[in-house]
Amino acid sequence: MSYCMSTTDPRKNYEETRKEIGFVTRKEATLNDYKRIGFKSGLEIHQQLKTKSKLFCRCPAGIFHDDNDYDAEVIRHMRPTLSEMGVYDGTALMEFRTRKEITYRINNETACTYEVDDTPPFPIDREALEIAISIALAAKMNIVGEVHITRKQYLDGSIPTGFQRSAIISVEGELQLKNKKVRLIQLSLEEDSCREVSDIGHKRIYKTDRLGMPLIETVTYPDCLTPDELAEAAEYIRFLNRSTGRVRTGMGAAREDVNVSCEGGSRAEIKGVAHIKWIPELSHNEAFRQYALLNIRSKLQKMISDPAAWTLKTREITEKEQMFHFAPVRAALDRGEKVMALNLPGCRGILSHFTQPGLIFADEISDRLKVIACIEKPNMTHSEEIAEGNFNNLFPEVAIWLSAGPDDAQIILWGPADDIRTALETVEERIRLAFEGVPNETRKAFEDGTTMFERVLPGRDRMYPDTDSQPIAVTTEMLERLGKGQPVDVSVRFLQMKEWGLPEDTWHYLLSKNLVEIIERIGNDFGFDRREVGILIGHRFRSLDGRGKVAKGFSRERLYDLFAFLRQESLLPPVARIMLPAVVAVPSPDFGAILAATGLRRAAMDEITGEIKVHAGRFPEICHNGNMAGIEDWVMGQLHMKALGTVRLSEVKKAVSEILEVRD
Repeated sequence: MSYCMSTTDPRKNYEETRKEIGFVTRKEATLNDYKRIGFKSGLEIHQQLKTKSKLFCRCPAGIFHDDNDYDAEVIRHMRPTLSEMGVYDGTALMEFRTRKEITYRINNETACTYEVDDTPPFPIDREALEIAISIALAAKMNIVGEVHITRKQYLDGSIPTGFQRSAIISVEGELQLKNKKVRLIQLSLEEDSCREVSDIGHKRIYKTDRLGMPLIETVTYPDCLTPDELAEAAEYIRFLNRSTGRVRTGMGAAREDVNVSCEGGSRAEIKGVAHIKWIPELSHNEAFRQYALLNIRSKLQKMISDPAAWTLKTREITEKEQMFHFAPVRAALDRGEKVMALNLPGCRGILSHFTQPGLIFADEISDRLKVIACIEKPNMTHSEEIAEGNFNNLFPEVAIWLSAGPDDAQIILWGPADDIRTALETVEERIRLAFEGVPNETRKAFEDGTTMFERVLPGRDRMYPDTDSQPIAVTTEMLERLGKGQPVDVSVRFLQMKEWGLPEDTWHYLLSKNLVEIIERIGNDFGFDRREVGILIGHRFRSLDGRGKVAKGFSRERLYDLFAFLRQESLLPPVARIMLPAVVAVPSPDFGAILAATGLRRAAMDEITGEIKVHAGRFPEICHNGNMAGIEDWVMGQLHMKALGTVRLSEVKKAVSEILEVRD
């Protein structure tokens, strides 16, 4: 029996819908493009604090273990609890549906009974509290009069207790970017979560070394109207945190959650972005994804007159239906899994609708099948695949078998029999959400700038007071003490670097490594030119750092000590360039020995000028065909190492020019 009804060319539909929403790449995008779609975004920046202990116990912070380095395992199953308002949080209910078995790998060096909720919390770590208040003061925020600990439900298993202890430290502030101000909502002190080892099917494994470490969360208003503004705000917060010298650095020490929406869309949170440089591409694509979902809503509203009456039609594909045993179906049946064919009334052209570069609406469904039904990919195929090697030509027969109409689309999904009910509910739920537009979601970030569904966006219903912790008064004495010695504002640092004449390609590195303050101190204390010192550190030291030549445990304070040594020895900054590779190669460098090994020695200007004529006299012996054009550069090369560090090379060059002129 043949299927003669009209069909969709999926690849063509992907390209046409891409054009319909006016998608452009980030490189092509202009300010008008972002105004057209109503781009709006804000940040939640999580930054680990440099403390000795964890936040609510006295286990050491900052010690990390390999995935298989553990002493015991604890297994748990999470369930939701009522919030203070007597309702369940949507995220908690979604996580409960996944039926996950959570395994925690515990190392006795970094965990105790508090982490697994067998012991009440210790009093909050005072060092962490004071660092958080100090950073809030540096951000010029309003500090709360009393710190209250609350509980925030996390049923993804990343915290064994099922909730995170958190406390608001300050509210309301602003960041001064180059061309605008971005408002701050609040800064909170929180305990960090576990690190995920694996997440396959219904089993998720975590390790607890990071669990409970203190971190702060800085939240902005959605004031950023372009992806570049968003990245600039993230960098500003990063620089501000690091300027205190009291936060951790390195992979995972800071993580960004990016909140994005477009006009008519909803807030989607891109969770745990590992690198700020990813933010522009991720936020750009997310805003256009939402714009695409709004276009999908419009199409569905035209094709389906009564969304409330819309429903799936399903039939099981068994061993009997051999005409539908395409490769993935046959493989699923051979694994003993259940296979279901679904008809989606009125959804022709929807599954292949563009959502993100290289992705279509069907991927939104597949992602949820993985996360909610716990069916690993590949978990479905459908009638509008855009990838090569698809089975689109076989779906007309499936459509007939399902008694489909000409405007319908079809999906075939598979998985363990126990998961199929949840899978079918998940598909229907996602289509119904498409009728409404853009669902509130937390999404996982990928390096290519795309995202996938991670969970339903949490709401206020997951918050409730922590009855195990007493409020903490923030006294005037505490604020006065912590307010002393605050770092210079980041916006002022930018102005300083510009005034000093530092190349702009050094600014980001110097701020991210908190080195501007060291350059300023070197200039103030030893009289060295800040531009010269800044270029040496911003170029030479950065190069060594980037090539992995800086020893583990090397303190940036040793750079200050190096210039202190040069001043003591009456040497000039260029000597630091020669010494730096050996200086940074060990945690505690011996400056005197390193200087001796370079072969540099002090030479007075009289001694140097006395050698100019000697070298000039030798040049005719080595030049080619008596060509004297390069004599000045050659003489400078002979004198370079002798003059370096005691006499400015510009002065030597001037003397060489004058003596050679007289000689001629």
